[in-house]
Amino acid sequence: MPDAHMDHALPNSPLRHSPPPDSPPSDSPPSDFPPPEALPSDFPPPEALPSNALPSDALPPDGPLAAYLELLATGAPADAYERPVQQLRADGAPPERVAAVERAKLLALRVRAELEDRKRREAELSALFATAQDLAGLRDIDAVLQAIVRRARSLLGTDAAYLTLNDTAAGDTYMRVTDGSVSARFQELRLGLGEGLGGLVAQTARPYVTDDYMEDPRFQHTPDIDSGVRDEGLVAILGVPLRLGSAVIGVLFAADRRSRVFDRQQIALLSSFAAHAAVAIDTANLLAETRSALAELEAANEIVRDHSAAVERAADIHDRLTELVLRGGGVHDVAEAVAEVLGGRVEYLDPGEYPYPGEDPDPGEDPDPGHGPALAVERSRAEGRAVRDRDGWIAAVCAGDELLGALRLHDRCDLGPVDRRALERAAMVTSLLQLARRSAGEAEQRVRGEILDDLLDAPDRAPRLLRTRAARLCADLDTPHLVLAARMADEATDAPSDRQRLWSAASHLAATGHGLAAARDGGTVLLLPHGPYDSATATARNTARRLGEAVHARVTVGASAPVAAPAAHPGDVATAYAEARRCLEVLHALGRGGEGAAADDFGFLGLLLTGTDGGGHVREFIARTIGPVVDYDARRGTALVNTLDAYFACGMSPVRTKDELHVHVNTVAQRLDRVGHLLGADWQSPARTLEIRLALRLHGLSPALGRH
Repeated sequence: MPDAHMDHALPNSPLRHSPPPDSPPSDSPPSDFPPPEALPSDFPPPEALPSNALPSDALPPDGPLAAYLELLATGAPADAYERPVQQLRADGAPPERVAAVERAKLLALRVRAELEDRKRREAELSALFATAQDLAGLRDIDAVLQAIVRRARSLLGTDAAYLTLNDTAAGDTYMRVTDGSVSARFQELRLGLGEGLGGLVAQTARPYVTDDYMEDPRFQHTPDIDSGVRDEGLVAILGVPLRLGSAVIGVLFAADRRSRVFDRQQIALLSSFAAHAAVAIDTANLLAETRSALAELEAANEIVRDHSAAVERAADIHDRLTELVLRGGGVHDVAEAVAEVLGGRVEYLDPGEYPYPGEDPDPGEDPDPGHGPALAVERSRAEGRAVRDRDGWIAAVCAGDELLGALRLHDRCDLGPVDRRALERAAMVTSLLQLARRSAGEAEQRVRGEILDDLLDAPDRAPRLLRTRAARLCADLDTPHLVLAARMADEATDAPSDRQRLWSAASHLAATGHGLAAARDGGTVLLLPHGPYDSATATARNTARRLGEAVHARVTVGASAPVAAPAAHPGDVATAYAEARRCLEVLHALGRGGEGAAADDFGFLGLLLTGTDGGGHVREFIARTIGPVVDYDARRGTALVNTLDAYFACGMSPVRTKDELHVHVNTVAQRLDRVGHLLGADWQSPARTLEIRLALRLHGLSPALGRH
C-alpha cells in the first residue's frame, strides 16, 4: 500500500541499533570515569551515594558541578555545556581537573538527553491522552475517523495521514478517510491483502515503515497503488494496524513527501494511538449499530402501534356495521360510520352517478375518464378489493357479478392494509343493505304492480278496497292521474333483462312519485299523479328522460289524457292505457323512439297511424304524395315544401303566403308553378289537397319518415 513503512527489523534502521529497553544496567562504573584523587575533597563518600550514583572520583569541584546543575535546571541548550570546560582551560587548570569536568559534562548531557526524552514522552502521552478524551466524546463514526487521522498527522508532524478499513466481504482494504491528501486517485484506492505497505500491514497485523516506498522492494507493488502514491507524492510511510483483540479492522498511516526515518518511539506512539483509535472506531460502530437498532425497534413499535390502532378501528367499524344491519340502517349511515372511524370523507356512489368507461362525461366534468371514479370502481370490482383513486380509495359494492355502487373515501392516501380491509367490509355490508332494500322494494313494487293490474284488468273491483291498498303505498287514487306506456326504443336493448331493468326503474320512479307501475305487453305501464298545472306532454318527456338515464338506454314514453279519479272509475284506466299505447306506437312509427309525447300532440293522426307497420306505410304515403317535391328540395336546395306548408296555412292565398315567407309574390307564383310541374296539374283539387296536406303534416312530424 502507498503508506507502507519499514518493519522494525529493517536492516540499517535506527530501530536495530537502539539499545534494548529491557537490558539490565551494568554494576561497574564506566571505564572513562575519573580516578578518586581527581574528585574534590568534600565529595560525599561512596557509601553515602545511591548504588547508581556517580562514583566519588568522577565529580568535579563545586564550581563546575553547580554550573552543570544550573544548566540542567534551566534547560539550557547543549552548546552551553562546553562553557565550564572552556573556562577551566582558559584559566589554565590542571589537565586532571579539565578531564574530570569534561566527564561531568558528558554525564550532564546524558542526564539532559534523558530529561528531554522524558519531556517528549510526557508531551506525547499528554497528547495521546487528550486525543483519547476527544475520541471518547465523539459519537459519529465519520467524525471519529476524521479526528483520528487529523490527530495522527499532528502527533507525528507528517505531511499526510490516512486510514484504511478492511472489507471482509470483498477481501481487501479500502481508503476510508484522509488528512492532508490532495490526490483524488489516491483517496479512492483499494488494496488487496498483501499488496503494498498497507495491504501487508492488514494481512500480517504488524507495523511496517519505509523511508522511500517507491524504491523499497519488500512490498508488492501494483500499478494502481504505485500510481496513487506517485500522484500524492508520498515518499516515507509508516503504517500500523488497527486491532480489536486478534482481529485487524484497518490500518493507520502517517506519511511524508520527503525521505524520512521513523524511529522506534514514533512507531510506538502511532501504535498506541492506533489502539485508542480502534477502540473509538469500535465504540462509534457499536453506537451506530445501537442507534440503528433503536431506530428499527422504534419503527417496529410504531408499526405495532399503528397495527393495533388499525385493528381497534376495524373492530369499532365491525361493531358499528353490525349495529347498522340489525337496526336496518342505510348506505349513508355506513358511509358516516366509516368516515368517523377512518377519518376523511366517505360518499356512496350509485352506478348512475358517474360515467361508465367509454361514455362521454357530462359538460363540466373531467374529460379524462382515467381520472374519474368509473375505472377505479371497475378495477375494484374485478380485483375484489379497495383500490387507490386520486386522493383516496374506492371499494366496489357488488352482489355477485352485479355492481350496486361504490364507497369512496376521500382525503386518506395513507390507508394501511387493515384499514383497507375495514373499508372492504363496509362495502360488503353496504351490498347486504342494498340487497335487503332491493328485496323490500321489489316486494313493494310487486304490490304496486298488482294494484295497477287490478285497475287495468278488473274494473269491477270495489273502489274502497283499491283506495285502501293504494293508500298503504302512499298513492291517492282519488286525484287525477296520467297513464304512461314505456318501452325500450331500440331492439338491441329490448331483451328480457333490459325489460326487467326498465320495470325496476319505472317502479322506483312510481314509488318516489306516489304512483303505481307494472310490467305489461313487453314494456311498462305507469300511473302517475297529474297536478292542475301539469302538462301531459311534459310529464311524458320527463319520464322518458329519467327512465333512459336509469337504464342507460333510450326509452320511448306515450301518455294518455288525464284520468280524473282512478279508484272511482277503474274502467277509465284501461281506456287511458290503450290511448297511451297508441301514442307509443305513433312515436315508433314516426321514428321518434327515445322521446316522450301525449296523445293530444298528434290529434287525428294518432288514429290514422295506429297499427302501422313501424312507419313503412307512412313512408310510402309521403313518397307517393309529395316525394317529387321533397326530392327537388334535396337536390336543388330550394324551399318548395316550406312554400306548400305556408300556402295551405294561409288559405291557399299567394298574397298572404308571400307575407308569411317574406318574399315577392312572383317568387311564390314561380314556386307554385314548379310544384304543379312536379305533382301534376290537379294538385290543387280538393281530393289531392287533403292528401298533400296530410303528407306535409306527417313529413313535418318526422323528417326521417319523409326520406324514402
